[in-house]
Amino acid sequence: MAIKGPELSQGGQAAHSTMNGNSLEWTPSSWTTKPIKQDVTYEDRSAVSKALAKLERLPPLVTPAEIVKLRNSLRDVALGKAFLLQGGDCAELFDYCEEGAIESKIKLLLQMSLVLIWGANKPVLRIARMAGQFAKPRSSPTEIHEGKEIPSFRGDNINGYDPADRTPDPRRLVDAYFHSASTLNYMRASLASGIADLHSPLDWGLGHVHDEGIRAKYQKIVESITESLRFMRTVGADSSAHGLETVDLYTSHEALLLEYEQSLTRLLPHPPSASPSPTSHPQPPATPSAPRSRSPLKGYYNTSAHFLWIGDRTRALSGAHIEYIRGIENPIGIKVGPTLAPDELVSLLDLVDPSRRPGKITLITRYGEHKIASLLGAHIRAVKASGHRPVWQCDPMHGNTRSAPSGHKTRQFSSILAELAHALRIHREEGGELGGVHLELTGDAVTECVGGSEGLRDEDLGLNYTTYCDPRLNEKQALELAFLVAGHFRDEMISSSRE
Repeated sequence: MAIKGPELSQGGQAAHSTMNGNSLEWTPSSWTTKPIKQDVTYEDRSAVSKALAKLERLPPLVTPAEIVKLRNSLRDVALGKAFLLQGGDCAELFDYCEEGAIESKIKLLLQMSLVLIWGANKPVLRIARMAGQFAKPRSSPTEIHEGKEIPSFRGDNINGYDPADRTPDPRRLVDAYFHSASTLNYMRASLASGIADLHSPLDWGLGHVHDEGIRAKYQKIVESITESLRFMRTVGADSSAHGLETVDLYTSHEALLLEYEQSLTRLLPHPPSASPSPTSHPQPPATPSAPRSRSPLKGYYNTSAHFLWIGDRTRALSGAHIEYIRGIENPIGIKVGPTLAPDELVSLLDLVDPSRRPGKITLITRYGEHKIASLLGAHIRAVKASGHRPVWQCDPMHGNTRSAPSGHKTRQFSSILAELAHALRIHREEGGELGGVHLELTGDAVTECVGGSEGLRDEDLGLNYTTYCDPRLNEKQALELAFLVAGHFRDEMISSSRE
């Protein structure tokens, strides 16, 4: 059993949702009444209570205004007006909270988004798996190390990677908050200081592309993007366009450790731009000592990140994780894998988003290149018939993991691309379109996924294999994937114009 956190101070007011005709009361701690998977067992109950009490007193990491702005942008994605790019580390380490690692991921996501804007001819929404993506679900709570059974590494916010540091430590929950805060602070400062300013030259180095034909194709895309930016500067179209100087970059992580998520869930006034949701709460009458705020309603916001998702292992309809996320105002992602039946997917959507708000839910499909063709179409048809309008996002990483002869976990670039290509085709055949991609990537020159124009092979994995969990695309592979997806969109537009 997990040690559950104390009831939050806001927990006295409850949100209400109707499912199958029954009124279900929700509070930030109502998840504790449900069965839970991937829970953590702590030895010191008093230390857990102390850590959670500390978290409850700390200020929010993100604001309702930012969360609602993202939710509104995801509505545009769901309606086909924008494209979603989400990416970052499989599992952040506290050591990644440093200047170079943060900047490299921001720059990579910016370059990828520029390529996708060129290809899709629509705005690209950027969400980073950063500033909180520490915990990871594991297939087994223990592993064998040197003949001895020890707890599995669950992420820096739970335990350490060193075998001697595997006992879950609740102090790491508070450490996770401060590392998230530091990462987010530097992200904000970097964006405000011009790291994303398109007036600055970008490094589009393509020396790693060995095939001359492919390199020429990528170079043509780079020249087109560069020429477009140069034209805007020449005619002065960018003189007052702040969009060329900075971008919106949102944070996200898997809502796995619910004690932590509950502690940062706050009952806060909706910003003026927000539309009241089914989980909103009327404020008490105004008094001289407590006047009514500008917004007449409040809602529960998870202030640890802008966007949270529920994994394939924890999305049980009657489980604790779905119970928790159904009551918060944040946009939510749900991983959709091969074991999820179409009718169960619709039931999940009915429970988590009964009012059917476009873009409130992002469905993150992760089947594997050999399974997607037989599964995705049925999921699309079931959701379409239900009246829900989620964002459809393809995660081509998790279903394509394999073990190399060396024992390293890896992913083949061609398999990642194949699943993504299948997703684009199937959505088009079903009368819709893919809304985004969800990638595990890093801005560093790691050797964790094989293939691509760089030509990495299984034998190269040991050169710079640094992940503590799942293999990530390096910066060259990630950018190449963006080139290929952009090329697909461009070819599709040209084909449509000729019809």
